[in-house]
Amino acid sequence: MSDENAIEISGLTKMFGKQTVLDSLSFDVKKGSITTILGFSGAGKSTLLKHILGLVRPTKGSISVLGRDLAKLKPVELMAFRRNFGMLFQYAALFDYMSAFDNVAFPIREFLKDSEQMVEQKVKDLLESVGITEMSFYKLPSELSGGMRKRVGLARALALSPSIMLYDEPTTGLDPITTNMVNELIADTAHKNKGMTSIIISHDVKASLKISDYVAFLDKGKIVEYLPVHEFEKSSNPYVRKFLDL
Repeated sequence: MSDENAIEISGLTKMFGKQTVLDSLSFDVKKGSITTILGFSGAGKSTLLKHILGLVRPTKGSISVLGRDLAKLKPVELMAFRRNFGMLFQYAALFDYMSAFDNVAFPIREFLKDSEQMVEQKVKDLLESVGITEMSFYKLPSELSGGMRKRVGLARALALSPSIMLYDEPTTGLDPITTNMVNELIADTAHKNKGMTSIIISHDVKASLKISDYVAFLDKGKIVEYLPVHEFEKSSNPYVRKFLDL
């Protein structure tokens, strides 16, 4: 595996019964980049994300993450390896019975042996880094706006200092102002965490072109275009143009 790549995918095929969801995908994700995977609903984006996390194994082909072939890892090894990932879910997926503070503290308390004093300082720093002020630290998710829940979810995802940050449709269901805020937050997070690789699953074209370094377009289980963002914008591929011109 090249030292330049965080992820290398070769001939990745996934079938569920007779249905081919991913069809011979081959592409690399460069370390430290923001790469967005675009596509219409049902294109296979979520299935690809599950392969990157090692939640699903390929029918054919391989996927290597940070130099490890995920299909060759034993379950206990895979569980430990997933600490390299941070994940911001579509609707933040916060524990609704925990405060913002305790949501962020949860993975630190679960996986690290830090003193409670260290935990408190880490959580404070993480929440403040994503724009959550102390007056909101102990609010429940139901007491936070959609944008604030995203911020807390991102702080929690960053709690274990991941090498790879995954975003699953991060702006779905948000108003335009909050959408812009979340996109700026993603870009700012990548800037602050030099060397961290960011992968965004999205159908938000405008946001993707604004914050990404590379864009892959997935259609019916195939990568039909994968280019640096400035080249992707000029793509003459008919599938891509149909999507870009909507």
